[in-house]
Amino acid sequence: MSAAVGDGPTTMDATNLATLYDLPTLDWGTITAGLDAGFPQAPGSGGPNRHSSWLTTLDADGGPHVTGIGALWVDGTFWFETGERTRKGRNLARDPRCALSLATEKFDLVVRGTAEQVTDPATVARMAAHWAEDWPCRVDDSGTALTADFSAPSAGRPPWHVYRIVAESATALSIAPGGATTWRF
Repeated sequence: MSAAVGDGPTTMDATNLATLYDLPTLDWGTITAGLDAGFPQAPGSGGPNRHSSWLTTLDADGGPHVTGIGALWVDGTFWFETGERTRKGRNLARDPRCALSLATEKFDLVVRGTAEQVTDPATVARMAAHWAEDWPCRVDDSGTALTADFSAPSAGRPPWHVYRIVAESATALSIAPGGATTWRF
């Protein structure tokens, strides 16, 4: 079953990847609580020195394209923004399958699924408010995308479209006490 991670799927398959070391299956609630607590980008605020989030999309030849992004975790799912002319934007328009990876102090996480472009003005405005806590973005004149005076070079020129990742699976590696688990939603 595919769902936004936070949609509360009725079934969730967990596979313990650390049975070789007699480590327990990780708890998805512990992972989401860590995400809910936030993962700031400032140096010294995450693992190993700060968090890093990376988006992998598929090039036309099927090869992976990996790029750093400023992902947000809101309402139990990951969100990101990009211009439609960027490589990742063009890749997602052709094939929405993607993976997001994140390193925090307590765990590393990879979420696989599809990216859905969100154009609902109320949702875009709500997400703009979240990004504006650390980056002075705003909703553009269309009401369906973002603009700002500056952004990461990899985001391309505005407008920047908002995407939500609809997760199919997630794999976490716990730093301490240890363990690794894959969940299928």
